[in-house]
Amino acid sequence: MSERLRQMIAQSDNIVFFGGAGVSTESGIPDFRSVDGLYRQRYDYPPETILSRSFFERRPEDFFRFYREKLLAPQARPNKAHLTLAALEREGRLKAVVTQNIDGLHQAAGSQRVFELHGSVHRNHCLSCGRFYSLEEMLALDTVPRCACGGLVKPDVVLYEEPLPEDVFLAAMDCIRRADLLIVGGTSLSVYPAAALVDEYRGRKLVLINKTATAQDERAALCIREPIGEALSKAWP
Repeated sequence: MSERLRQMIAQSDNIVFFGGAGVSTESGIPDFRSVDGLYRQRYDYPPETILSRSFFERRPEDFFRFYREKLLAPQARPNKAHLTLAALEREGRLKAVVTQNIDGLHQAAGSQRVFELHGSVHRNHCLSCGRFYSLEEMLALDTVPRCACGGLVKPDVVLYEEPLPEDVFLAAMDCIRRADLLIVGGTSLSVYPAAALVDEYRGRKLVLINKTATAQDERAALCIREPIGEALSKAWP
């Protein structure tokens, strides 16, 4: 499998990578839908409810308690998947990373062109005055973060009931349409509208790297059932 992927990469110069939560599990960040994922754990409210805009507005204390404990991982570092993708970009082969993750690990690894479909924990803004707060500043604020003006500080992450950023979504769609090789990794392709981006790929070199089956497996030229960091680092360089 790794040799086949190596050949496909070597024959491509317009690669796009589309990734989900499974890309960061090797950095110690839990995913959502696996056996040990966040959606399999018990909370006072379902995670889908906690991570909704209406819950954020109605119960900010409960929202931020969950957010800080389960979605923030400031100690996490890029793994082999992030580092290999950054290396491919430096070589000019990889043109873009499209990610559903909010952890910023692709940029930490050195990737420059990253489309964050669901936002980033590294960007936070006051809902009243618009002041920007970094992740480090956010961590230093109270449990429910308040701006100096008194306004509530919201992470720039896309919550349930909120639309994806249109400019990011359209730019990611354009990159995927132009790709000669699309590598999809660490995602079950069950979260829409993000998962619909794979349908925009027009080429014949679709590679799926995921521990479990996805709805796109029959269409793929290559399916790899390995941890994504292991699969990518064995295939390149």
